[in-house]
Amino acid sequence: MTASNLSAWAGSSSQVIEDNARFTVITPECVRLEYIPKNSSLAFVDEPTFFAASRDARFNGSKITHENGRLIIDTGRLRLEYHPDGKTFNSNNLVVYISGPANGSAATKTETWRPGQKNPGNLGGPLSTLDEIGGPQPLPDGLLSRDGWSLVDDSGKPLFVNGWAKQRRGGVNRADILSPSTAINRCVDWYLFAYGDDYKGAFASLKAISGPAAMPRKHVLGAWYCRWHPYTADEFRGIVDGFREHDFPLDILVMDMEWHTKNATVGYGHAGQLGWTGYSWNKKLIPDPAGLLADFKKDGISVSLNDHPADGVRDNEDCYAAFMNMLPKGTVDNPPFNSGDPRYMQAYFKAAHEPLEKQGVDFWWVDWQQDYLYPEVYGIPGLRQLPWLNQLYYQHSGENGRRGQGYSRWGGWGDQRHPIQFSGDAESSWKMLAFEIPFTLASANQGCFFWAHDTGGFWGARNPENFARWVQFCSLSAALRLHSSGEDRRPWLWGQPFEDSMRQSFHLRSQLFPYIYTSARQCYDDMTPLLRPLYLEYPDTDEAYAHPGEYFFGDNLIAAPIVTPGKGDKFVAGQTVWLPPGLWYNYFTGEAADGSATGKDITVSADINQIPLFVRAGAPLPMQPYTPRMATTPLGKLVLRIYPGHDGEAGSSALYEDDGQTSDYQAKGFARTKLSCVKNGDSMQINIAATDGRYAGQMSQRTYRIELAGTAQATAATINGQPAPASALSYDAAHALNVLEIPNTGIRQAISINVKLSAAGNPK
Repeated sequence: MTASNLSAWAGSSSQVIEDNARFTVITPECVRLEYIPKNSSLAFVDEPTFFAASRDARFNGSKITHENGRLIIDTGRLRLEYHPDGKTFNSNNLVVYISGPANGSAATKTETWRPGQKNPGNLGGPLSTLDEIGGPQPLPDGLLSRDGWSLVDDSGKPLFVNGWAKQRRGGVNRADILSPSTAINRCVDWYLFAYGDDYKGAFASLKAISGPAAMPRKHVLGAWYCRWHPYTADEFRGIVDGFREHDFPLDILVMDMEWHTKNATVGYGHAGQLGWTGYSWNKKLIPDPAGLLADFKKDGISVSLNDHPADGVRDNEDCYAAFMNMLPKGTVDNPPFNSGDPRYMQAYFKAAHEPLEKQGVDFWWVDWQQDYLYPEVYGIPGLRQLPWLNQLYYQHSGENGRRGQGYSRWGGWGDQRHPIQFSGDAESSWKMLAFEIPFTLASANQGCFFWAHDTGGFWGARNPENFARWVQFCSLSAALRLHSSGEDRRPWLWGQPFEDSMRQSFHLRSQLFPYIYTSARQCYDDMTPLLRPLYLEYPDTDEAYAHPGEYFFGDNLIAAPIVTPGKGDKFVAGQTVWLPPGLWYNYFTGEAADGSATGKDITVSADINQIPLFVRAGAPLPMQPYTPRMATTPLGKLVLRIYPGHDGEAGSSALYEDDGQTSDYQAKGFARTKLSCVKNGDSMQINIAATDGRYAGQMSQRTYRIELAGTAQATAATINGQPAPASALSYDAAHALNVLEIPNTGIRQAISINVKLSAAGNPK
């Protein structure tokens, strides 16, 4: 529908056209605002964009009326009033009132938004990269704001039609970058998120219009090793052997760009040389790549290769002839990289990537750094290279039923559909570590939930204590990825006590992996971040905003990593931690701390082997025994770690599982097992529900290890009403830990466990 034939109504309670404006209600908290100047031949846009991937998202429960020449849309969360005046949206013709109780509060909070309004309470979002950054930086706006609203401007952005991008009619007006209030006669395509203090409602709205945060392949959430260094095949084998010999888990080996030849004579180049782009193995370093990759595959190691695509396929490449044969006749020699041409990109992936993937390459590290040469895709003005490449590589990696897998810098709004992101070449320093944690939390406010940081920093002065603390943080983040330039990040090269500290962090992540993967599923289900700022759970509590380096890791863990040097031979450092309401336990010491009814600050000291990490009382923590292949070892034994809650307060959680490698998780190819626990006096009742759901490769039975932490010694236990053998029950007095071993049991069978303790209180 064009501006010259607008009708008064769109015929539904989710969309209405008024004068030259169209309003579409996406959710009760999100409305799309479009405006086309009078007498324009342009049309309202119904095709998706990189941000707005789902045009089917609608909320049909709005009340739409006219009063005194004004259009009024009331969703229950927002009330929009529009009075047409022949101009684009401005502070005189459009106002939105944001109200309604949130998070169970009985009070009603009201905010007001008008076009051009500042958003000083915005809580920030991700930078595209931390390249060459050494400390705190200003952050762009994200989704969440203490002002109760945020605005995403999608005006003029390219469209996606029949699987490919195209320029929006009317082109890209560079003046659109200006404040909305300064552009009187322009096309507008805005998304107003008006959520008050219902931050989770904001994330649900983001999912509705922009799509869920896709799940990475399972091994991507494990432990990685990478270094920019000309390693030989034997050295790569030695690295993998070293992780095993020194008792460190490893899931992914990344080969930086030295894996390929650098003998090109044409191209744009980068940083003074032409060798950044390449697709031919360096046989001097790796004489038998297929054999090397096959060995890693047998050992359970996945491999990713660095890819700087900016110069495309040139005549020095082994695949050049095959590539040129796939392009139209008459194509010039050494054609420049053209991601805007579907024929070029089809040949590019088929000739340069698929042969290496058949040899055993699992996914690609898209190391795009050439925005200074050509930031936009040729032929599609307004489409930036980075997000477009992220989408193309993700789609390519998801062919043949595999789960798509990204590994690139953050491409902006909508890129949550292509995880995992890597944050670039940051400095190794305390101030950078201190910034990286709140930066990671703020990044979730655009949907960037899965950062793979350069653990320890990419460049800078050697500091073993700083490195060990960085490992502690990344062991409780989306990926534990070691990467550097020059300085080797293999933990056993850094001396004691730092090697032992890092080993404990690596082991902790391996043990927590079932919990981590379960929490990652929440990002897909309801856009709940893996690393959650405290204010996401407590938006109306000022204290939740005062600890930017503290976060929920999933539902039932709170972490506050150390970011300052410690003292003494054990490098003890202090940290102030805000405990939310309820009972919490220090994971390392077993000490109980009550957050009372409103939450409270406590001071925590942690030596180099510990991190301030707290577990919610009563919630079963799904874990596994330590394994060097945390992401691929079958879960033959499920460990449930439980800290006792207050009497009568039931705690619950769940275990999520899927095949880890395919896109079946998007349909019905997954399983969940509900877990619960309640303490009553000297008795603890634990229930493991029958597993619900199926997926390829699913185990039919497993053993169980129940760990009751912070408890007095047990005197007896029953399993499904039958007394447990005495040999199945043991007690570690030093750690106040009861352990009950349950033999192999079918996963479709519910298990009821009751443990009788010798005392009701907490012995510590």
